[in-house]
Amino acid sequence: MRKKIAFAGGGTAGHVIPNLALIEELEDKYDIIYIGSNSQMEKNLIEPFGIKYYSVSTGKLRRYFDLKNVTDAINVLKGIRESQKILKEEKPDILFSKGGFAAVPVVLAARNLKIPIISHESDMTPGLANKISIPYSRKIACNFEATLKYLPKHKAFVSGCPIRKFLFEGNSENCRKKYNLEERRTIFVLGGSSGSSFINRQIRKNLEYLLPKYNVIHQCGYKHTIDLSNIELSNKDLLKNYVQLEYIDAKDLADIYAFCDIVISRSGANAIFELLGLKKPMLLIPLSKRASRGDQILNAEVFEKKGFASVLQEDEIIEDNDDKKYELANIYNENEISMARKDNILIKKIEETFAMADDYAYNMSETRLKDSKQIIIEEIEKII
Repeated sequence: MRKKIAFAGGGTAGHVIPNLALIEELEDKYDIIYIGSNSQMEKNLIEPFGIKYYSVSTGKLRRYFDLKNVTDAINVLKGIRESQKILKEEKPDILFSKGGFAAVPVVLAARNLKIPIISHESDMTPGLANKISIPYSRKIACNFEATLKYLPKHKAFVSGCPIRKFLFEGNSENCRKKYNLEERRTIFVLGGSSGSSFINRQIRKNLEYLLPKYNVIHQCGYKHTIDLSNIELSNKDLLKNYVQLEYIDAKDLADIYAFCDIVISRSGANAIFELLGLKKPMLLIPLSKRASRGDQILNAEVFEKKGFASVLQEDEIIEDNDDKKYELANIYNENEISMARKDNILIKKIEETFAMADDYAYNMSETRLKDSKQIIIEEIEKII
């Protein structure tokens, strides 16, 4: 009789996708179930694998006072009961938790049923969901050596981040043809599964300076695309160099990675480790401490110090749409564009990233990446 592995982790694609990297290695040998949230995004990511997907009630975990904390606590308790029912019926031999608020009720239910748990922490310091999970986990994998000091020594090990193998199989020509783009330097703007409204605004404000020189493929997030006729450009014909997408499926993502020259991204650990594996030079714009616990800032600092990426903090970018207006009229002379850019920190950083791209790619190629999937699978099999 085949052993069974339950996977949990959700709330964002960043929690689901590393699980999928492991699942594609394990599904031929083990029976697998997935327990996540009610999010359609999670279901859409899991369903192509033909895996049994269960959704349970979840609650967002906050470090600040909010009346929603009360209702979310009730949802977590409900999710624990739902998870226990699923786990009793399915009887998995082990639970692998990628973290995120959707994993918490599943971990607590598995603990109640004495099902062994392995957790994975992506960021430099453990998030709240994993802080709850750590006492009940048999083992805890992490991406960074520096994270070990925040974890129990007898449980923690460095695995790196599992990366999906299809990402290495992209075809750049498929991307160029699909989006009818010229052969020119290309920027891929990756806003994450739900997009980044901050990055979206900055990119659109600067299309006047980007499109004469670069293709821009812009993953905006669900319902975050805009009517391009509303974009102010001196030359509307340049919009042929701009592609905006709500969501990118697996095949297209691999092709876009193959075609692009640099990537502008938030610095969630899973995203940047994928870019490291693909040797893609990156400009990282971490989520600020106003909207997070600062984990993305720490992740970006590590990659900058290692010579993998340029980093631009949100606070360095002028947000006022009426501040620092640049007029180019209909002139696209290289010198005049450069003059107009001289005080624009985002454009400066993009050009710095292109200038350093070969160095970043070399530094990444010199880095010996762990076989993350195999390291984690060995720990799963030891426990099974």
